[in-house]
Amino acid sequence: MTLDLVPLWACILSLAVLMYVLLDGFDLGVGILFFFRCHDEDRDLMVASVAPIWDFNETWLILGGGGLLAVFPLAYAVVIPAVYFPILLMLLGLLFRGVAFEFRDAPTAHKHGWNNAFAFGSLIATFAQGVVLGNFIKGFPVNGRVFAGTSWDWIAPFPLMTGLGLVVGYSLLGTTWLVMKTEGDLQLWARRTARWCLLGLLAFILLVSLWTPLEEPRVAQRWFSFPNLLYFSPVPILTLVLALLLWRGLNKGREVLPFLCAMGLFFLSYTGLIISLWPYVAPPSITLWDAATAPMSQQFLMVGTMFLLPVILLYVFWSYWVFRGKVRADIGYH
Repeated sequence: MTLDLVPLWACILSLAVLMYVLLDGFDLGVGILFFFRCHDEDRDLMVASVAPIWDFNETWLILGGGGLLAVFPLAYAVVIPAVYFPILLMLLGLLFRGVAFEFRDAPTAHKHGWNNAFAFGSLIATFAQGVVLGNFIKGFPVNGRVFAGTSWDWIAPFPLMTGLGLVVGYSLLGTTWLVMKTEGDLQLWARRTARWCLLGLLAFILLVSLWTPLEEPRVAQRWFSFPNLLYFSPVPILTLVLALLLWRGLNKGREVLPFLCAMGLFFLSYTGLIISLWPYVAPPSITLWDAATAPMSQQFLMVGTMFLLPVILLYVFWSYWVFRGKVRADIGYH
């Protein structure tokens, strides 16, 4: 009897996507906040807060994309043509952002131009990721085993709306990160801005939660049929609890709690997404088992992943522990 590794691979790739969203989300959010905080001293401090850990976060993106290609090639063949242009925009945004990050402090650099590249790269990459998410929720037309739509299907109200929603969500992660990592006027500004970002994110969560079941009967059946309604009710309840904790934490001057609550909101939103779409990897027709590669290939890839994944996780925890303090303009982390 062959061991079914498909659920385990689904968990690994889900973990990779979640870790990328949580860890790269706040530093993309810091880049987006460049549009609203224009003083060079503040921008230098914002960049310094993410400088030690920003470039490693893309590792999770590579693991997720590479794993999808290697383990679920049919899903890769269906999804990528549908979101080719958003993915291209995302990669270009990440490219410009990364180059700007390295060159903005060069002795002869035009700092204002590189700051703009950093901000626009962060915004474009975030918006493109949200568009990809919206297309994934909306689903992909398939004829047989081939994508039957066009590469322009992403230009639709729902994916564009989720793109804007992710911009607001990453901005919340960025502001709460600055609340945790900075002091003084910049921290006060981040605290005020985080309140508006929280309200905006809750509005988008509500909009997606209403739009999706109205457009997709299968999602409505998953959430609102009995006893699923009881099983899944903790997700919206905990979302409200975390939102209230985040708001109170901001009002009471807490520093770490708002960031943890913001990450919790993303985790719960991601959980709701998995509940809505399981077991489809290219909804609404291709399941994880339909798209999976041969069992022998899954076993071979699992051997390497079981060595690689713990190393990645250990490095993540170690790096965040080392740079766990406040950041200051004169001495960096302390």
